[in-house]
Amino acid sequence: MESTNADAWLAEETHIRTRVAPSGVASREYLREHSGNEFLNGINNGKTPPPPIAELMGFILVSADNGVVVFQGTPGPQHYNPSGMVHGGYAATLLDTAVGCAVHSMLPAGKGFTTLELKVNYIRGMSDKTGPVRAEGKVITLGGQVAVAEGRIIDASGKIYAHATTTCLIFAL
Repeated sequence: MESTNADAWLAEETHIRTRVAPSGVASREYLREHSGNEFLNGINNGKTPPPPIAELMGFILVSADNGVVVFQGTPGPQHYNPSGMVHGGYAATLLDTAVGCAVHSMLPAGKGFTTLELKVNYIRGMSDKTGPVRAEGKVITLGGQVAVAEGRIIDASGKIYAHATTTCLIFAL
């Protein structure tokens, strides 16, 4: 882990956490009334509650723009599998969140999405020594009913840990 970048990432995370509301679930009305980008950016300005899964897994939204989102987390012993490494489900959850939210960031008010398929490739294992990691999701294509996105998890030195693709179903809320 490159400590300069890792320290900057952790400082940014600390700053973001001072602005977010307690975790919760947004109402269907709130979802219908806001574009995906408004919804996601509302998380970091305290208007939208971050989802409970983010609290459970210990990750946070760093940024959201049209078609590109970044989440950050720091894997630790609480994420370990029986063999003493971070469980693959941690990476899969982080990637599913990043690629799904990349799709969400491009949806107009009144539209929602769900994951139809997620394909994850693991490159290397993570441990509590890995330091902070970021999952970046990017939309490849967005249609009226189906979207495709890709994502990857990297550490502060740019080392890749996993990458994924997703197909999402788009629907009216």
